[in-house]
Amino acid sequence: MAKVMEINPFLVNSYISKEYFCDRDNELNILLRNVQSNVNTTLISPRRLGKTGLIFRFFELLREGSDYGAVYVDIYSSRNLADFIKLLTAAIINRFPERTPVGKRFLKLIKGLRPTFSFDAITGTPQVQFSYQSESDKEYTLLQLLTFINEQPKPVVVALDEFQQIAHYPEKNVEAILRTYTQQFNNVCFIFSGSRRHTLMDIFANAKRPFYSSTRFMNLEAIERGAYRNFIREKFEQGKRTIDDESIDYVLEWTKGYTFYTQSLCNRLFSYRKINLDTVKTECLALLKENEPVYLQYRNLMTSKQWEFLLALAKEESVLQIYSKEFLLKHQLGTPSSIRRLLDSLLEKEMVLEAISSTGSSYSVYDVFLMRWMQRTY
Repeated sequence: MAKVMEINPFLVNSYISKEYFCDRDNELNILLRNVQSNVNTTLISPRRLGKTGLIFRFFELLREGSDYGAVYVDIYSSRNLADFIKLLTAAIINRFPERTPVGKRFLKLIKGLRPTFSFDAITGTPQVQFSYQSESDKEYTLLQLLTFINEQPKPVVVALDEFQQIAHYPEKNVEAILRTYTQQFNNVCFIFSGSRRHTLMDIFANAKRPFYSSTRFMNLEAIERGAYRNFIREKFEQGKRTIDDESIDYVLEWTKGYTFYTQSLCNRLFSYRKINLDTVKTECLALLKENEPVYLQYRNLMTSKQWEFLLALAKEESVLQIYSKEFLLKHQLGTPSSIRRLLDSLLEKEMVLEAISSTGSSYSVYDVFLMRWMQRTY
């Protein structure tokens, strides 16, 4: 009999089921209340904090109740409205396969829109490309897709991930079009999620923009340390591994409790049967060594001033008074005006993370592993 392969419970790049998902009960309850109240949600989260995993877990929760349908669309790769429509179409096909009654109805609908069909060379999944004679054709196609979702027998939740991309489309009326269409449907609820806080806030909180005051905001934070600590211990125990509390605390501190980094380190540690602090530190060092070529490439792509500024943030871990005389003199960074330019460029490159709280904005290196490498190397 073939040996059943053991699943590493610390998933990094995928979502399997709730058994491998940690906490987020409060966030799930908020999303559920919003959907039940037919209120759209703007979900804002830094990259690698578990935003997409939360959406998939929420969709699983919806399926358990059987009261809602769900469609997930990642528009990160989109460059314009045509790309947006293509990705939305693919997501609907993925959700309602051709062999199902709903899928057959959808294919009949889109065939009336004169598409070109092809198949992904790797996955074999169908892909659809539409031809447009005018901008109004795109708007009509998008309206037909959303109308189809709205006409399903039960309400549907549509998650548009990396929604900030629409701000970069060459078409200047996409926000107005989407806002108009979303207002028309009472059987569809939207989750607009993304990682670019400033862009999303400008889309949804600027009184001059179409989506102003149309959603409830949710800001995703790191998982509560106690809950994450219990999750890590439980998964190691279920896998017949032992890990002491000191090691778990070190993991959470070294990764700052950010989901991707915590999962990545624990995924490596799961290959051991007994884990202590020395084991954790060995794997931390190995992880940084593996990624060193990437970090050196980062350095080559930046100016010396940008790198020095990022290094100062790494050494401090988090800086609240970014323009303070003390911080600038300590790291010999120059004037506040020059720092403003450096900060803006590194925020745009997503090399620096800005965290906003009641005490003000704090800044840190976006990539936690890069921060640890810089601290160790310089």
